[in-house]
Amino acid sequence: MHLPDYVEPFVETDPGRWRVTGAVAGTVALALLGDGEAWMLGYPFALALGAGAAWWAASRSHGDEPAEHLPRLPVFLRFDHRRAVVVGAGTVAAAKIPALLAAGASVTVIAPVISSGVRRQPVDIIEREFAPEDLDGAWFVTAAATPEVNRTVRDAAESRGVFVNAVDDPANATAYLGGTIARGGVTVAISTSGTAPALAGLLREAFDELLPEDIDAWARRAHELSQAQRRDGVPMAARRPELLRALNELYESREVRS
Repeated sequence: MHLPDYVEPFVETDPGRWRVTGAVAGTVALALLGDGEAWMLGYPFALALGAGAAWWAASRSHGDEPAEHLPRLPVFLRFDHRRAVVVGAGTVAAAKIPALLAAGASVTVIAPVISSGVRRQPVDIIEREFAPEDLDGAWFVTAAATPEVNRTVRDAAESRGVFVNAVDDPANATAYLGGTIARGGVTVAISTSGTAPALAGLLREAFDELLPEDIDAWARRAHELSQAQRRDGVPMAARRPELLRALNELYESREVRS
Protein backbone atom coordinates (compact mmCIF):
# COMPACT_ATOMS: atom_id res chain seq x y z
CA MET A 1 0.00 0.00 0.00
CA HIS A 2 1.50 3.34 -1.05
CA LEU A 3 1.39 6.01 1.64
CA PRO A 4 1.11 9.74 0.90
CA ASP A 5 4.49 11.44 0.51
CA TYR A 6 4.00 13.50 3.66
CA VAL A 7 3.34 10.39 5.75
CA GLU A 8 6.21 8.17 4.55
CA PRO A 9 9.00 10.16 6.27
CA PHE A 10 7.36 9.52 9.64
CA VAL A 11 6.86 5.76 9.18
CA GLU A 12 10.42 4.71 9.98
CA THR A 13 12.44 3.12 12.75
CA ASP A 14 11.51 5.81 15.27
CA PRO A 15 8.63 4.20 17.24
CA GLY A 16 7.60 7.53 18.74
CA ARG A 17 7.00 9.09 15.35
CA TRP A 18 5.20 5.97 14.15
CA ARG A 19 2.83 6.22 17.11
CA VAL A 20 2.14 9.88 16.44
CA THR A 21 1.45 9.26 12.74
CA GLY A 22 -0.90 6.38 13.50
CA ALA A 23 -2.64 8.26 16.28
CA VAL A 24 -3.07 11.37 14.13
CA ALA A 25 -4.64 9.39 11.29
CA GLY A 26 -6.95 7.43 13.55
CA THR A 27 -7.91 10.26 15.85
CA VAL A 28 -8.56 12.78 13.10
CA ALA A 29 -10.54 10.25 11.08
CA LEU A 30 -12.73 9.31 14.04
CA ALA A 31 -13.42 12.79 15.38
CA LEU A 32 -11.38 15.94 15.90
CA LEU A 33 -13.82 18.43 17.38
CA GLY A 34 -11.82 21.32 18.77
CA ASP A 35 -13.19 24.85 18.91
CA GLY A 36 -13.80 26.47 15.56
CA GLU A 37 -12.73 24.75 12.37
CA ALA A 38 -10.29 22.13 13.65
CA TRP A 39 -12.62 19.36 12.49
CA MET A 40 -12.09 20.44 8.87
CA LEU A 41 -8.60 18.98 8.94
CA GLY A 42 -10.03 15.50 9.38
CA TYR A 43 -12.86 15.86 6.89
CA PRO A 44 -11.01 14.88 3.68
CA PHE A 45 -9.58 11.77 5.34
CA ALA A 46 -12.95 10.79 6.79
CA LEU A 47 -14.57 11.45 3.41
CA ALA A 48 -12.08 9.17 1.70
CA LEU A 49 -12.74 6.44 4.23
CA GLY A 50 -16.48 6.87 3.76
CA ALA A 51 -16.20 6.71 -0.01
CA GLY A 52 -14.10 3.56 0.24
CA ALA A 53 -16.61 1.96 2.59
CA ALA A 54 -19.47 2.93 0.29
CA TRP A 55 -17.68 1.43 -2.72
CA TRP A 56 -16.98 -1.76 -0.75
CA ALA A 57 -20.62 -2.08 0.30
CA ALA A 58 -21.91 -1.33 -3.21
CA SER A 59 -19.59 -3.91 -4.76
CA ARG A 60 -21.19 -6.57 -2.58
CA SER A 61 -24.77 -5.41 -2.91
CA HIS A 62 -27.31 -7.81 -4.36
CA GLY A 63 -30.33 -5.58 -4.85
CA ASP A 64 -32.27 -3.73 -2.18
CA GLU A 65 -30.96 -4.42 1.31
CA PRO A 66 -33.28 -4.74 4.32
CA ALA A 67 -33.23 -1.56 6.40
CA GLU A 68 -31.42 -3.26 9.28
CA HIS A 69 -28.50 -4.09 6.96
CA LEU A 70 -27.99 -0.61 5.54
CA PRO A 71 -24.96 1.44 6.63
CA ARG A 72 -25.36 4.03 9.39
CA LEU A 73 -24.31 7.70 9.26
CA PRO A 74 -22.30 8.75 12.33
CA VAL A 75 -23.18 12.28 13.46
CA PHE A 76 -22.69 14.58 16.45
CA LEU A 77 -25.80 16.54 17.45
CA ARG A 78 -26.09 20.09 18.81
CA PHE A 79 -29.26 20.38 20.87
CA ASP A 80 -29.02 24.09 21.75
CA HIS A 81 -31.91 23.78 24.26
CA ARG A 82 -34.11 21.88 21.82
CA ARG A 83 -36.69 19.52 23.30
CA ALA A 84 -35.73 15.90 23.91
CA VAL A 85 -38.33 13.43 25.19
CA VAL A 86 -37.47 10.40 27.31
CA VAL A 87 -40.22 7.78 27.45
CA GLY A 88 -39.71 5.63 30.53
CA ALA A 89 -38.43 6.65 33.93
CA GLY A 90 -36.62 3.66 35.39
CA THR A 91 -32.93 3.07 36.06
CA VAL A 92 -32.05 2.81 32.36
CA ALA A 93 -33.84 6.05 31.49
CA ALA A 94 -32.19 7.83 34.42
CA ALA A 95 -28.78 6.78 33.11
CA LYS A 96 -29.50 8.21 29.64
CA ILE A 97 -30.61 11.66 30.83
CA PRO A 98 -27.21 13.14 31.86
CA ALA A 99 -25.78 12.82 28.34
CA LEU A 100 -28.80 14.64 26.88
CA LEU A 101 -28.48 17.42 29.45
CA ALA A 102 -24.74 17.69 28.84
CA ALA A 103 -25.42 18.09 25.11
CA GLY A 104 -27.73 21.04 25.85
CA ALA A 105 -31.11 19.37 25.52
CA SER A 106 -34.23 20.48 27.34
CA VAL A 107 -35.47 17.11 28.63
CA THR A 108 -39.04 15.99 29.26
CA VAL A 109 -39.60 12.57 30.87
CA ILE A 110 -42.90 10.75 30.37
CA ALA A 111 -43.89 7.63 32.34
CA PRO A 112 -46.65 6.47 34.71
CA VAL A 113 -44.10 5.74 37.45
CA ILE A 114 -41.07 7.98 38.01
CA SER A 115 -37.95 6.64 39.71
CA SER A 116 -36.01 8.65 42.27
CA GLY A 117 -33.03 8.67 39.89
CA VAL A 118 -35.10 10.64 37.39
CA ARG A 119 -36.68 12.97 39.95
CA ARG A 120 -33.25 14.11 41.12
CA GLN A 121 -32.37 15.46 37.68
CA PRO A 122 -33.30 18.87 36.18
CA VAL A 123 -36.01 17.62 33.82
CA ASP A 124 -39.69 18.24 33.19
CA ILE A 125 -41.83 15.29 34.28
CA ILE A 126 -45.17 14.12 32.88
CA GLU A 127 -46.43 11.33 35.12
CA ARG A 128 -48.75 9.28 32.89
CA GLU A 129 -48.72 6.87 29.97
CA PHE A 130 -47.11 8.02 26.72
CA ALA A 131 -49.35 9.54 24.05
CA PRO A 132 -48.24 10.16 20.43
CA GLU A 133 -48.93 13.90 20.71
CA ASP A 134 -46.23 14.07 23.39
CA LEU A 135 -43.74 14.17 20.53
CA ASP A 136 -45.20 17.32 18.98
CA GLY A 137 -42.33 19.80 18.86
CA ALA A 138 -39.75 17.23 20.00
CA TRP A 139 -36.35 17.13 18.33
CA PHE A 140 -35.08 13.78 19.67
CA VAL A 141 -36.58 10.85 21.56
CA THR A 142 -35.12 8.23 23.87
CA ALA A 143 -37.42 5.24 24.34
CA ALA A 144 -36.53 3.33 27.51
CA ALA A 145 -39.76 1.46 28.10
CA THR A 146 -41.11 -1.95 27.10
CA PRO A 147 -40.79 -3.08 23.44
CA GLU A 148 -44.53 -2.50 23.00
CA VAL A 149 -44.33 1.09 24.24
CA ASN A 150 -41.10 1.65 22.30
CA ARG A 151 -42.88 0.54 19.13
CA THR A 152 -45.64 3.07 19.75
CA VAL A 153 -43.00 5.74 20.34
CA ARG A 154 -41.24 4.85 17.11
CA ASP A 155 -44.47 5.02 15.10
CA ALA A 156 -45.29 8.42 16.57
CA ALA A 157 -41.76 9.67 15.94
CA GLU A 158 -41.69 8.32 12.39
CA SER A 159 -44.79 10.27 11.45
CA ARG A 160 -43.19 13.45 12.84
CA GLY A 161 -39.72 12.99 11.35
CA VAL A 162 -38.06 12.59 14.76
CA PHE A 163 -35.18 10.21 15.50
CA VAL A 164 -35.60 7.61 18.25
CA ASN A 165 -32.92 6.02 20.38
CA ALA A 166 -34.60 2.87 21.73
CA VAL A 167 -32.43 1.55 24.56
CA ASP A 168 -31.45 -2.12 24.09
CA ASP A 169 -34.18 -2.36 21.45
CA PRO A 170 -32.55 -1.85 18.01
CA ALA A 171 -35.68 -2.99 16.16
CA ASN A 172 -37.47 0.16 17.36
CA ALA A 173 -34.52 2.54 17.02
CA THR A 174 -33.66 4.96 14.24
CA ALA A 175 -30.67 6.41 16.15
CA TYR A 176 -27.97 4.64 18.12
CA LEU A 177 -25.82 6.10 20.89
CA GLY A 178 -22.33 4.61 20.98
CA GLY A 179 -19.66 4.44 23.60
CA THR A 180 -17.92 7.83 23.72
CA ILE A 181 -14.63 9.28 24.88
CA ALA A 182 -14.57 13.04 25.38
CA ARG A 183 -11.26 14.57 26.36
CA GLY A 184 -9.79 18.00 25.83
CA GLY A 185 -12.16 19.05 23.04
CA VAL A 186 -11.83 15.73 21.19
CA THR A 187 -14.72 13.27 21.02
CA VAL A 188 -14.48 9.69 19.79
CA ALA A 189 -17.67 7.63 19.40
CA ILE A 190 -17.96 3.88 18.85
CA SER A 191 -21.18 2.18 17.81
CA THR A 192 -22.34 -1.34 17.00
CA SER A 193 -25.73 -0.03 15.72
CA GLY A 194 -27.34 -1.12 18.96
CA THR A 195 -26.61 -4.81 18.44
CA ALA A 196 -23.71 -5.21 20.89
CA PRO A 197 -23.56 -2.31 23.38
CA ALA A 198 -21.21 -4.23 25.69
CA LEU A 199 -18.70 -4.55 22.85
CA ALA A 200 -18.95 -0.82 22.16
CA GLY A 201 -18.17 -0.25 25.84
CA LEU A 202 -15.11 -2.49 25.73
CA LEU A 203 -13.83 -0.78 22.58
CA ARG A 204 -14.36 2.59 24.22
CA GLU A 205 -12.18 1.52 27.13
CA ALA A 206 -9.48 0.27 24.74
CA PHE A 207 -9.42 3.49 22.70
CA ASP A 208 -9.41 5.53 25.88
CA GLU A 209 -6.06 3.94 26.71
CA LEU A 210 -4.70 4.66 23.22
CA LEU A 211 -5.51 8.37 23.09
CA PRO A 212 -2.63 10.50 24.38
CA GLU A 213 -3.15 12.23 27.69
CA ASP A 214 -2.27 15.59 26.12
CA ILE A 215 -4.86 15.30 23.33
CA ASP A 216 -6.21 18.68 24.41
CA ALA A 217 -2.88 20.20 23.34
CA TRP A 218 -3.26 18.44 19.97
CA ALA A 219 -6.73 19.93 19.53
CA ARG A 220 -5.56 23.43 20.47
CA ARG A 221 -2.62 23.24 18.09
CA ALA A 222 -4.85 21.93 15.28
CA HIS A 223 -7.30 24.78 15.82
CA GLU A 224 -4.56 27.41 15.84
CA LEU A 225 -3.01 25.96 12.72
CA SER A 226 -6.39 25.75 10.96
CA GLN A 227 -7.04 29.44 11.60
CA ALA A 228 -3.58 30.38 10.32
CA GLN A 229 -3.96 28.21 7.23
CA ARG A 230 -7.31 29.74 6.37
CA ARG A 231 -5.94 33.24 6.90
CA ASP A 232 -2.86 32.56 4.75
CA GLY A 233 -4.75 30.69 2.02
CA VAL A 234 -2.82 27.43 2.45
CA PRO A 235 -4.11 24.88 -0.11
CA MET A 236 -6.17 22.05 1.33
CA ALA A 237 -3.69 19.46 0.05
CA ALA A 238 -0.93 21.04 2.14
CA ARG A 239 -2.88 21.38 5.38
CA ARG A 240 -2.69 17.82 6.69
CA PRO A 241 1.07 17.55 6.12
CA GLU A 242 1.52 20.77 8.11
CA LEU A 243 -0.69 19.43 10.88
CA LEU A 244 1.27 16.19 11.02
CA ARG A 245 4.55 18.07 11.34
CA ALA A 246 3.11 20.33 14.04
CA LEU A 247 1.87 17.38 16.09
CA ASN A 248 5.19 15.59 15.79
CA GLU A 249 6.83 18.74 17.14
CA LEU A 250 4.49 18.53 20.13
CA TYR A 251 5.46 14.91 20.63
CA GLU A 252 9.18 15.68 20.42
CA SER A 253 8.89 18.59 22.86
CA ARG A 254 7.09 16.28 25.30
CA GLU A 255 9.99 13.81 25.08
CA VAL A 256 12.49 16.59 25.81
CA ARG A 257 10.50 17.73 28.88
CA SER A 258 10.27 14.18 30.21
